[in-house]
Amino acid sequence: MRRAFMGLLVSISCLFAVSPNDHRDVDKRLNEASVTFSEVMSAPDRGIPRDLLNKAHCAVIVPSVKKGAFIVGAQYGKGFITCRENAVRGWSAPAAIRIEGGSFGFQIGGSETDVVMLVMNNRGADRLMQSQFTLGGEGEVAAGPVGRNVTAQTDAKFTAEILSWARARGVFAGIALKGATLRQDVDDNEAMYRKRLETRDIVRTRIAPTDAGRRLIASLGASSPRGKS
Repeated sequence: MRRAFMGLLVSISCLFAVSPNDHRDVDKRLNEASVTFSEVMSAPDRGIPRDLLNKAHCAVIVPSVKKGAFIVGAQYGKGFITCRENAVRGWSAPAAIRIEGGSFGFQIGGSETDVVMLVMNNRGADRLMQSQFTLGGEGEVAAGPVGRNVTAQTDAKFTAEILSWARARGVFAGIALKGATLRQDVDDNEAMYRKRLETRDIVRTRIAPTDAGRRLIASLGASSPRGKS
């Protein structure tokens, strides 16, 4: 059973693999991530609470996580992580990541799911700088609350390192992505920046973003009170 599961993941990974020399697919995915995040934040009373976004150290956006099933089920998606040191310096250039396996909590019969994660402290950010990181296995991840403000509805922002949400077929809700693995994608990083860079190299050294990367940063910045990235 485990061998069948791993074989399915490899097959899905190959299906959605991107040539390291072709930046067009990566730019398209960056644009999809920008649209996904903008739509999530603009949803009336059903988006990510703005006070959580304002306090987040990093954001992970994975548009269209694919779900497959053959004897066992599997999920695979490609997205981006961007971090910030403080409000003045704003969000970093995005680094490419992959998300594989795990339980996505709710699928609503859909084959594709948009995933958004906010990393709420330095410890969680440091974990995501690793070459790979298992959510819920090596750190704490919780389903994120939905609504304009967190207020008294939850104390998640005080306890969880990572908060996660998903959207499938127009329905948006918090989910616990326990067991999913996040991996850095140096091939897609090379497609974006013409260098084989690791996640830490991009988000911690303030490399200049591409045009598509700037659009993703702008979608995050537009969600802040002052509308700056």
